[in-house]
Amino acid sequence: MSSFPSQSQAPKGYVPGLGRGAAGFTTRSDIGPAAVGPVGSGSRAAEQRQLKNTTQFGKPPQGYVPGAGRGAGGMSSLGEGNGPISERNDNDFEDPLELNATQYDQDDQEADDIYAAVDERMKAKRKKNSLNDNEEGGQSNTKRIKGQFRELKEQLATVTDDQWENIPDVGDYSLKYKQKRKEDVFTPLTDSLLESRANNNSDTTASNNKGVTTASAVDGFTSVANMSGLAAARGTVLGMSLDRMSDSVSGQTVVDPQGYLTSLTTSTTDNAQVGDIKKARLLLKSVRDTNPKHGPAWIASARVEEAAGKTLQARKIIQEGCEASPMNEDVWLEAARLHDPQVAKSILATAVRHIPQSTKIFLKAADLEIHEATKKAVLRKALEANPTSVKLWKAAIELEDADDARILLSVAVEKVSHSVEMWLALARLETYENARRVLNQARKALPTERAIWIAAAKLEESQKHIEVVDKIIDKAVKSLQKHDAIVKRTQWLEEAESAEESEAPITSAAIVRNTIGMGVDPEDRERTWADDAKNALARGAVATARAILSHTLAAFPTKRGLWMQAVEMERKHGDPDSLDQVLGEASKRLPKVEIFWLFRAKEHWLAGKIDKAREILTQAFAANPNAESVWLAASKLEWETGESERARVLLQRARERAPSGRVFMKAALLEREEKRFDDALSLIDAGIERFPAYGKLHMMGGQICSSDFEKTKESLDKARKYYKRGIKDCPTNVVIWILASRLEERAHTFASNGSAGEAKVSKKAMSGITKARGMLELARLQNTKNPKLWLEAIRLERRAGHDPLAATLMARALQECHSSGILLAEQIRMVPRVEKKSKSQDAIRRCPEDAHVIGAVATLFANDRKLAKARKWFDKAANLDPDLGDLWARYYSFELKNGTNEQQEVVKERCIRADPKHGEIWTSTVKKMANRRKKISEILQLVVLAVAEQDKLYDSAYALKN
Repeated sequence: MSSFPSQSQAPKGYVPGLGRGAAGFTTRSDIGPAAVGPVGSGSRAAEQRQLKNTTQFGKPPQGYVPGAGRGAGGMSSLGEGNGPISERNDNDFEDPLELNATQYDQDDQEADDIYAAVDERMKAKRKKNSLNDNEEGGQSNTKRIKGQFRELKEQLATVTDDQWENIPDVGDYSLKYKQKRKEDVFTPLTDSLLESRANNNSDTTASNNKGVTTASAVDGFTSVANMSGLAAARGTVLGMSLDRMSDSVSGQTVVDPQGYLTSLTTSTTDNAQVGDIKKARLLLKSVRDTNPKHGPAWIASARVEEAAGKTLQARKIIQEGCEASPMNEDVWLEAARLHDPQVAKSILATAVRHIPQSTKIFLKAADLEIHEATKKAVLRKALEANPTSVKLWKAAIELEDADDARILLSVAVEKVSHSVEMWLALARLETYENARRVLNQARKALPTERAIWIAAAKLEESQKHIEVVDKIIDKAVKSLQKHDAIVKRTQWLEEAESAEESEAPITSAAIVRNTIGMGVDPEDRERTWADDAKNALARGAVATARAILSHTLAAFPTKRGLWMQAVEMERKHGDPDSLDQVLGEASKRLPKVEIFWLFRAKEHWLAGKIDKAREILTQAFAANPNAESVWLAASKLEWETGESERARVLLQRARERAPSGRVFMKAALLEREEKRFDDALSLIDAGIERFPAYGKLHMMGGQICSSDFEKTKESLDKARKYYKRGIKDCPTNVVIWILASRLEERAHTFASNGSAGEAKVSKKAMSGITKARGMLELARLQNTKNPKLWLEAIRLERRAGHDPLAATLMARALQECHSSGILLAEQIRMVPRVEKKSKSQDAIRRCPEDAHVIGAVATLFANDRKLAKARKWFDKAANLDPDLGDLWARYYSFELKNGTNEQQEVVKERCIRADPKHGEIWTSTVKKMANRRKKISEILQLVVLAVAEQDKLYDSAYALKN
């Protein structure tokens, strides 16, 4: 203590540590435990600290209180500062001077109150945080959900009283109701218990005349429920539901079936949409603030608010946009759209004052008007402000009648002379002379517009001035080239098709003649023009295609392909006169081509013009004296018209001048139809001697001996002789092999001496089957991988009742001919019902585009009563192979059983147009002598019956097997 003067009190304003840079402050240690206690208090650390201070600074003066100089109050040596100094015991203070130094005043009281309030606040905060921790994050989720519905809660301020009353009540889902519902759950009863209870209550049930009752018993409790009452109650509830959804006046539903789902979608707004709307608002606000003149920003902002359901805010924004960007017509139009029509009218009137040149605003204002007179007034005022607007002229002219429209158009062509539509419209309303004058003026005003020239050509065509049309189009092409107006050839062809659509075929043909050769090399003309005709025909422009082909045939008159294309087009899209004209020109240009003569003669024959057909064939004879087809056509014409003798003479001359196997066959067929079988066989023998490789002669000879003659051993031997020679001369003709095998199969029906015993006939039948089987095996050896021979062998075994052998043959056949449609279709028909589906799938996988397979699958669908699928598959099969007569018969049979009269007639007409020539049952029916003169519709009926008989055989065979 030698370094400081001894005094009883620190100097005034003394602050401990101020000399070494410390600032004065008061801490809890200055007034509490930091006070120096008596020596020997028991704290070793305190004693060492006391000793250190004493050694460094000396002993403190009497009455020294640490920190008193910086405002600290003296505390007791025990460190108990539990109250104000004035409230403590005077014995706690060691010196009266210390009491004066630590006096408790009003400022201390205020400071203590503040500290106490802070402590209470911190204590409450710690308590709240503790509760949040105990709830394990539940409150945070609640806050997040509440935040999501904050804006929705704010919107509750706009809810009306009616809307508030319509809010449905929340159901009570408390635990007591759940437990009550669980008590209502019943356990299903067994059938025996219900039956016994029903028997016991039979009297009760019988006495109930009002409705059907049912009784149930559970532990002796019986309940009788009236089922009629339940049905009535259900009907009442359903009726009430329908009444709520229907209009009470008209009974029609008020629910929009198209917009119902859309309204449900737009009525829900999720968090993502709300967030997107907020982002859009901020972004668009930034755009508006950056560039207030930017109209799309105002429009987008208004539409965002409209999408959010705030129409008033949208109107407010778009109004601000109109003020900020008054020269933007889109902003004004958007403002008109967002307001009612009356308000929109005033808005558009203001817009017109700002933008008088805007045609959109005038047109919108005219649309808002209800009465036609006011619309006209608006449009006339618009034309005063914008006399060169084509849109305004069009809108004004559309509201006028013909006379007023003509007046307006006469003014319009002066104001907007560059508008082609105005000139053409005026020409259409004028008379012929005035229209010509108008079009001449238009040509001078617009020398590069081809539409004006084409309109002039159409005008002349309408007046039947056909020769003038070609001159106008020729002038048009030259004038456009003179004024450097580039028009491509494809564009001219499009104009030709357009002229055809407007019922001006002469103009279309003139355009084709004058422009078809533009830019086409001479060596490419035929191919290019033929393709142009096909493309035009594909687009339905028949007149244009006819004009193209006519010009092409004029340039290439000896091209048979072009003439065939023209004939086919006239056959499908023309009339008999146009077809006859084309065929006549083709016959003159190509007299050596017989098909044109024959086609033309057949058309006249079908039309009933027999003499004209004979005249044409006479001309054909003169041009082609040795043509086999002409001779046969002439003989057929006489034959079909009942002139058998003339037909016989023609066939005799044909055998002399143009002999062939077909000529001999037709001559023998004529004799066979006349039942002159010996003459027919003589002609057949003569034909075989000269043309042994013509298989039909051998077949006809065998058929005459086996079918037309009496079934004797002699006729059987003759038939065998014809077939044997046919197999020798035509070993690859499978039809002869099949006919020979069938003859051997039926050989037991040919008897030499009357009727034989049953056992002998059965033995002969088995022998015939064995011979037929051997003949078919020999045929398969010489003609490998032939599905027709395999099919005949399989059917032979099935007819003989050898189904296992038939199945074995089918397996072998499919191994050798794995993609044969006729074999796969036969397999589908012969397998049991349970295997048909799998076999059908395998057949479709192997031959997806085979008409036989598709037809068999369609028949399977029809048997399963899948009518829609069956009809679809039958139609697909008919499109794949329209020449298959058996398929048409099955299709027609299906429609007869399941279709309407219209559907039946459609199938029949399609079959007649297809004129089928093939099919196993179809060809055998057609070639019967009794059916030779029948029409296709009659043949179709016969084949339907034959197909039904064949299906019965398959069904009966399956029934016998099972």
